[in-house]
Amino acid sequence: MQPGLWLLLAAQLAALHGSLVLQQTPESEMVQTNKMVVMSCEAKTSPSSTRIYWLRQRQAPSPDSCYEYLAFWDPTKGAVYSQEVEQKKLIVFPDRTRSILNLTSVKPEDSGVYFCMTIGSPQLTFGRGTRLSVVDVLPTTAQPTKKPTSKKKMCRPSSLETQKGPACSLLALGLLVAGVLVLLVSLGVAIHLQCLQRRARLRLLKQLYR
Repeated sequence: MQPGLWLLLAAQLAALHGSLVLQQTPESEMVQTNKMVVMSCEAKTSPSSTRIYWLRQRQAPSPDSCYEYLAFWDPTKGAVYSQEVEQKKLIVFPDRTRSILNLTSVKPEDSGVYFCMTIGSPQLTFGRGTRLSVVDVLPTTAQPTKKPTSKKKMCRPSSLETQKGPACSLLALGLLVAGVLVLLVSLGVAIHLQCLQRRARLRLLKQLYR
């Protein structure tokens, strides 16, 4: 039996539930016609040799909807495609524990939900799906209105004739001078205390050696 036939039969019997074992990205994608789309599916708890199949659902997911088998990667044979798939347009290749699905020159008829899937014993495991929408023109989003920003007040001189520099410069200079004076006073006090301690130490030594 062809891989596509038994995969479609098995998918019809399986209930569709998103799995944490298969991490599929992105969740949704909207692109213009003739653009490229890349999807990935990673099997977290499966060995790298696990086959990851790609399916497509052209209509909204439901218990009665059909899955269309696209392709899967075989470690020995390489990519195995469905007979209805145009290989120049759809490419499947591995990347460590991930399977990459690459669609080029997409058309509106390529829209649908793309699922990755692994076959276990006895159940099928599905990814959460990637909803692809192909449109001729992307919808435009309204640009947010910008709030007017208030201008900051700058420190300016009160009179150009009587004052050469701005008032803020004089204030900064005064603070700088005050800081230097405090530093000099502190330094003088520290030197004086050091001299007193030295004198007291010398007196103590003289008393001990008498």
